[in-house]
Amino acid sequence: MSAFRRISRFFNFSTSTPTSSTPPSPDRSNTNTSQELKQGEFVGSLDCGTTSVRFIIFDKYANIVAQNQLEFPQYYPNPGWHEHDAEEIQQHAELCIQNAMKDLEKAGWTKESVKVIGITNQRETTVAWSRKTGKPICKAIVWTDSRTKNTVIHYEKKLEEAGIEVKPGEWKKGKDGVEALREITGLPLSTYFSAIKLRWMLDHIPDVAAAHESDDLLFGTVESWVLYNLVGGASTNLHVCEVTNASRTLLLNTTTLQFEPCLLSFFGFRSSILPKIVSSSEVYGKVSPGVAGGYLAGVPVGGLVGDQQAALVGNKCLKEGEAKCTYGTGAFLLFCTGGEIVKSEHGLLSTIAYQAGPHAKPVYALEGSISVAGSAVKWLRDTMGFIEDAAGVNTLAAKETDTGGVYFVTAFSGLLAPYWDPGAGGLIIGVSQYTNPSHIARATLEANAFQTRAIIESMKLDSGNDLQHLKVDGGMTNGDLAMSILADIGGFTVVRPEMRESTALGSALLAGAAIKLFGWDIEKPETLKEVNTKGTTEFKPSMEDKIRTRKWEGWQRAVERSKGWEEGIDE
Repeated sequence: MSAFRRISRFFNFSTSTPTSSTPPSPDRSNTNTSQELKQGEFVGSLDCGTTSVRFIIFDKYANIVAQNQLEFPQYYPNPGWHEHDAEEIQQHAELCIQNAMKDLEKAGWTKESVKVIGITNQRETTVAWSRKTGKPICKAIVWTDSRTKNTVIHYEKKLEEAGIEVKPGEWKKGKDGVEALREITGLPLSTYFSAIKLRWMLDHIPDVAAAHESDDLLFGTVESWVLYNLVGGASTNLHVCEVTNASRTLLLNTTTLQFEPCLLSFFGFRSSILPKIVSSSEVYGKVSPGVAGGYLAGVPVGGLVGDQQAALVGNKCLKEGEAKCTYGTGAFLLFCTGGEIVKSEHGLLSTIAYQAGPHAKPVYALEGSISVAGSAVKWLRDTMGFIEDAAGVNTLAAKETDTGGVYFVTAFSGLLAPYWDPGAGGLIIGVSQYTNPSHIARATLEANAFQTRAIIESMKLDSGNDLQHLKVDGGMTNGDLAMSILADIGGFTVVRPEMRESTALGSALLAGAAIKLFGWDIEKPETLKEVNTKGTTEFKPSMEDKIRTRKWEGWQRAVERSKGWEEGIDE
């Protein structure tokens, strides 16, 4: 088998930029009348990111016809905590849809031109709401949140001492228990995943515990919550979870594609709180007339997919051996392994890439997740005040040809793949009187490249294959210097497409395929050959091998010094 794969105000190059990306449009006094509007065929994508939502309308070639983007509030009530108000996400999403649809009409097209929509979302973020009222019971816990370190410690101890009942009467504990958990889910115990966040809610928020006890609790990830509201909320109670998002909960059996009973027992969850598992491409329901100003009333929702898997599809990495990395708030490298689950022995995750329909076989991927990418630059901008806008990181970093020996381990909430150390601390090392802001800016860009290389090194070990080129997307890729540094540190060619809204495009492709729009079929990549064929820019490595090796060894020493800074306790 062959498978491979503040310094905070400083840089806003996440996939969820806080500024509107609505394109220029004619003065509203010149808006076309309904009689003059043309009828077209378009697909919409609602991209619910970590800091903003956007609605993008594509034609059959992936040209953007209209779009709008809005930032929503972020809440940081305690160190390491990161929360969202789920209702605010929904409100911003609906306003985004209205704004984009107005611009579509101003561009001369009827609202009925949008034939289907897809939803893509920040993964792992955990929402708890009431079955009776349809309202959130508490704020959502965001994927980056690390308050659950002690919860992880507790369940690590439980796995070690009591174990997990994998079959009636059959228990596995210690190393066998850890392996059993990974065998079922493809995941380790980590603050990252939704089950741990939900368990924290039950243990620390009385209203959530009471709703669980009275069977009034509904649990879901962001796509589950947004779809629930788009199609009618509590009046319809459509409670589903798409399979790629479900694969990030630490509750899904990635072989059976169902929530695993032994894991519900292990974490102490009622099965009635869980959504129904659905594929990435099918018609789940139709948009309610009372939603988003009625612009999409009756339009089917045909695609749901986690944002990183959406980017894999949007980059058309649909075959075994194809890889992409999305650089947003965090960075996520996915390597398609086809129809086979590849178990990583080197710190990567086995995850579901997509399921092309309710009767289609799942396609799998290896994933390496970096929790801090664009958010490190935002930290430089917002907290440290080194630059005024996101793009300024490249300008500042370009003032120096190297980092002056500085390394920046951006472990703001621990380290994810391939290190998996929730206690790692953020660290800037190698600082001297010579060090200036440009060195630190450059070290920030290098940190992103080093972490990408660490993941790719693990992929090489797991697959036996080398990576010759890497497709990239996301806001951080707008900087040429950042991409050149990535190529130099990694030693591979970086391929950047001209149209880089790959996350939104992925959910659009899945939605279109659900109703056979444009003849799209995710299981037949040739049907997508006319999609996003605009040019690409390639960045090739130019650094000498001995310099690349020396810098890589320095990074590894820096990471070792950052590990284990915070020690958790079993609550």
